[in-house]
Amino acid sequence: MKKTILALGLLAPAMASQCFAAEGPVPTGIPHLDHVFVIVMENHAYGQIFQNPNTPFINALVTSANLATNFFAIGHPSLTNYLEMTGGSNFGVRSDNDPDWHNNACITNLASGIPSTDNPATGNICPISGTGTDAVTPAVDTTNEVQSPPGLLSIDGIASVPAVSTTTGKTIADQLIAKKISWKSYQEGLPPEGADRVSYSDGDYTNNTDFSKILPALNPPLIQADVVKLYAAKHNPFVYFKSIQEGYLANTVAFDGQQGLYADLAHGTVPTFSFIVPNQCNDQHGRGNAGAFCNFDPDDNGTQAGLNPALIFRGDVAVKEIVNAIHASPVWKASGDGFGRPLNRSAIVLLWDENDYSSAPTQNKVIFVVDTNYGIHGLQSTTRYTHFSLLKTLEASLGLPCLNHACDPDVSVISDLFRAK
Repeated sequence: MKKTILALGLLAPAMASQCFAAEGPVPTGIPHLDHVFVIVMENHAYGQIFQNPNTPFINALVTSANLATNFFAIGHPSLTNYLEMTGGSNFGVRSDNDPDWHNNACITNLASGIPSTDNPATGNICPISGTGTDAVTPAVDTTNEVQSPPGLLSIDGIASVPAVSTTTGKTIADQLIAKKISWKSYQEGLPPEGADRVSYSDGDYTNNTDFSKILPALNPPLIQADVVKLYAAKHNPFVYFKSIQEGYLANTVAFDGQQGLYADLAHGTVPTFSFIVPNQCNDQHGRGNAGAFCNFDPDDNGTQAGLNPALIFRGDVAVKEIVNAIHASPVWKASGDGFGRPLNRSAIVLLWDENDYSSAPTQNKVIFVVDTNYGIHGLQSTTRYTHFSLLKTLEASLGLPCLNHACDPDVSVISDLFRAK
């Protein structure tokens, strides 16, 4: 690394932060961006990826681009973090439950004030809308896979996020729609029919497939449990919102196909905001029914020794393919104005949603990389950032108001890693 930026604006470590909600002023601190690509990987802590020999491309990118060395996820499980990085709140959802598709009669978690949790198990998630109270993010979590001491550290074991009664049920997608700014959620493994009512899919078969009708002669017959959940709605936060379910599901597309990620990149037709999620064999999440190269990590102990090296390397290859395709796209070329200033500013953000279920004292710190087609590269920042910081930064780059906890006064824009020369 060429330079290390000293930590600034740290959270008060022993106290829950002062919180606001709804929408606030437009944040500032980074240049306007013409294209933003957010790539989300799964379930590995900072130390499991950084300097891991099975992630050669990712670690080369860490060196050539800009790295936050003190970036934290906010809780568990996956869906909670996806909601927080795109909407600035958990919206009362602290589970990976499927959407309650198009249900206009259910009561949202915001309205009831009762969180959705994995343990105890609750039902499918009512389409998020309106305003209300989100869920507390405790310093130590015992509502997921670890239900007894020492528990899971939501952030660092000290910081927590209180519930706020004025949380608004919207995401950056709703803000972009209101401003007529283009966006897509690119989801690998999505079936050809699209995202509507699809909670999981292997790209062909879904939760809606009736195997008794299409493959009746097989012995033994195929069943739903045989479907490898490559696409998972829990990694596509936008489909949990009423506004998206009712009018914008077409904005979720696959990686392949005429309107998919790779075609859009090749043609230079990607939207302003791209949210990119590889399938669960390529994002390092793993599945238990997809073979040795996609098996779950043998041990969630927070170390590299507990990992499935084939799964980790597979994720590295996926990141390489995506990043190289972005770099080769016409939208990445920053043609100048003759004075050394780019006419097109674009940025890639690569991050992990959480550290999986490593028990305390493992902190929920994850890799966060920023690669730009402008500005300085090779920076390391020790400033403390979170998923809320990511949302606030995206909003600053696109001229959008801060949303929910992204408005909290202790949430900083990631200005150092996105800055121009």
